[in-house]
Amino acid sequence: MTALAATPTAHPRPARAGRAVLRLHRPALISWGAFVAVVSAALLWAYGPLGDAAHSAWERECTTDDVCDWSDALTGYDLVHSVSEALIHFVPVVVALWAGGLLIGRELERGTAQLAWTQSVSPARWLAAKLSLPAVVITAGSTLLVLLHRLLFDAHRIKDSWSWNDSETFYANGTIAIAFPLLALAVGALSGLIAGRAVPGLIGGFLATASATTLIGLAGPHLVPWKTSVGDLKEGYAAPADVIYGGEGAVTSTGAHIADPCVGTGKACPAAHDIVGYYSEYHPSSQFWSLQLTQTALILAVAALATAAAFTLLRRRTS
Repeated sequence: MTALAATPTAHPRPARAGRAVLRLHRPALISWGAFVAVVSAALLWAYGPLGDAAHSAWERECTTDDVCDWSDALTGYDLVHSVSEALIHFVPVVVALWAGGLLIGRELERGTAQLAWTQSVSPARWLAAKLSLPAVVITAGSTLLVLLHRLLFDAHRIKDSWSWNDSETFYANGTIAIAFPLLALAVGALSGLIAGRAVPGLIGGFLATASATTLIGLAGPHLVPWKTSVGDLKEGYAAPADVIYGGEGAVTSTGAHIADPCVGTGKACPAAHDIVGYYSEYHPSSQFWSLQLTQTALILAVAALATAAAFTLLRRRTS
């Protein structure tokens, strides 16, 4: 009796999670690419032809007292700058809405995530693909926009129109604008996992991102030591111009810094409170990168915590 030849068993090929993510979210990828392309083109236009026209108009139409008859070139130049900054600032909001609603929440709500987990894609690998590929694409696009914005800002040729310490300009000019979308992706994904549905995940991602950006924005200037200027009673507050302002107050004869008790009072008040001068805290432009990198490190740390929480939650739910 001859033994039957063993029939080889065909093993299913493991699904390629990365390719599935690209295919499933192709509209979002195309929209992001179009957004980056349009904003980049506008920044390059303002850097080149529009910038040349605006500079010529400024020299031709503006007096030494900066009294200008703003031409279309000047108006358009300033508009491209301000709108591009607003759009760069808005990127984390869009990423959070997409991550919480479409990237994660809708997948869980429809059951497509659970289906993928039964087809040789582990939950951890599924989430890793969901986060890693968008993170690469978002980082690449954000980096390009920041570089082009800095190119335009550094070549700026309209006197006193923009300043490094304007909140929108400060944000769009450095690594903060690259890190915040990654934080939005992480907290949006976590929100989608917690909610398990598209709309609640979308709302949760938006609220979490808005809260995180607000809190980090408020804390950021205090993470780097302030510079301090001190003026006497005659000079008053002596902080230089073109800085990020912090706290201010009065200085006593012992050198202590206190809240100014003499605002709106008479000249006898300082002597009555032993006040000999006033102090101002500020960040000069030389601290730009210290502020940027310190806040970026904080943003990425929060993003890492949110990512770790997402993987921990998914592992507990699927174990």
